[in-house]
This record gives sequence, C-alpha cells and structure tokens, in this order.
Amino acid sequence: MMGHCYCGDCRKASGFIPFMGFSRDAVKFSGRILQHRSKAASGGDAVRNSCAVCGGLVFGGEVDISDSFTIYAGSLDDPSAFVPRIAIFTRDRPAWAVVPPGLTLFEAMPNSSG
Repeated sequence: MMGHCYCGDCRKASGFIPFMGFSRDAVKFSGRILQHRSKAASGGDAVRNSCAVCGGLVFGGEVDISDSFTIYAGSLDDPSAFVPRIAIFTRDRPAWAVVPPGLTLFEAMPNSSG
C-alpha cells in the first residue's frame, strides 16, 4: 500500500506524508531512532520514528510491538520506488495540498477489507 496521508498528525509533521505500508515480517530496523508519540485518529498512539543522526522522519510504528509499519517515502534512497495509489484522511486535507490525479480517495482510514 502506497499513498498520501492527510491526517492531522501527518499534516503537523510535514504538511502531509507520502507513505508505504509494510507488514512486520517485511521489514527489519537497525540503528538508533528517536521516537515521538501523539494521539492518532483512532484514539490510540501514533508513533513516529526519526533517524537519531540526521533527525529525518523514517517510519511509523513501534518496533517489536506493531503488526505493520509505514515507511515515509521521503526517507527512501531511491524515490522512484514510491508509486502512490491512494490518499487517506482526505477529509482533513488542506486546500493547498494537491492530490495527484488517479489516486483512490478515502475520507478516513480505509478498512482492511478494501
């Protein structure tokens, strides 16, 4: 799953976040991270992880706890690997954040069944 998130938390972090979703089994993290917690739209915690060296946002989720993670497309060494297909939390999108044509739009978080 690749797309743009316009939720309030992503908007505060960076205007909006281009993200790539992965299951826990598909990723391995190493190195030191800086962790920030805030309230997610679901009422739980949103956990953002930054590189402890440069401070750049790298991924969302909690290592050893979360079932899935969001890798922030801005952290990719090869940005061409990011091909967005969806836009989520479009109800929170500010007018200045233009959604690329062709994305499937969701006003909130899409459910797991599609």
